[in-house]
Amino acid sequence: MNATRAKHTRNRKSRIKRLPKPIKTELDRLIREDRMSQADILKEVNTLCEKHGEDKVSQSSLSRYQKQADRIMAKTRELKEISAVWVDRLGDEPVSNIGRMLQQIVHTLAIEVGMKLEEQEVPDLKAINQLALVTQRVERAARDSLKREQEMRTAFAEEAADKAGEALANQGMTASTIETIKKEILGIA
Repeated sequence: MNATRAKHTRNRKSRIKRLPKPIKTELDRLIREDRMSQADILKEVNTLCEKHGEDKVSQSSLSRYQKQADRIMAKTRELKEISAVWVDRLGDEPVSNIGRMLQQIVHTLAIEVGMKLEEQEVPDLKAINQLALVTQRVERAARDSLKREQEMRTAFAEEAADKAGEALANQGMTASTIETIKKEILGIA
C-alpha cells in the first residue's frame, strides 16, 4: 500500500461504520444474536445494502468489525460477571468500601481510555474532554466519600466517648478523669 493511500484511509471511518443506521442496527443485532455464520450475515447485510442503494460490504470489513464487536461483547460479559460476583460478595459490606471499589474501577477504565487516546495520531478532543470530566468527578467523589467517612468516624468516636463517660460516671469516677478518657478516645489528648 502506498503512503498516500495509507494516509488517506487511516482517519476515515470503516465501511461498516458508514452504513445507514437501519442497516448497521440490523448488522449489530445479527452479530449480537450469534445465530448465523459470518457468510450468512454478510449475505443478509449485502441484500439490505442493495435495497438501500449502498455499496456492498466486503468480507474483510465484516470480519474486522465482528472481531471488534466480539471483543467488546466479551469485555461486557466479563464486567457483568465480575460485577455480579462483587455485588454478591459486597452485599453486606459498608457503603464506603463499595464506593471505593467503584471509584477504583472507574479510575482504571479512565486510564485505559487515556492510553487508547494516546495511540491516536489525531486526538479526539471530545473524548479527552469527557475523560477529564470523568476524572474530575471520580476525584470529587473520592474526596466526598473520604469526608463522609471521617465525619462518620468522628460521630462514632464522640458517641463512644459519651457512652464511656456515662459508664465511668456511674462507677464513681471524677469529671476530670472522665474528660481525660474522653479526650483519649477522641484522639485529642
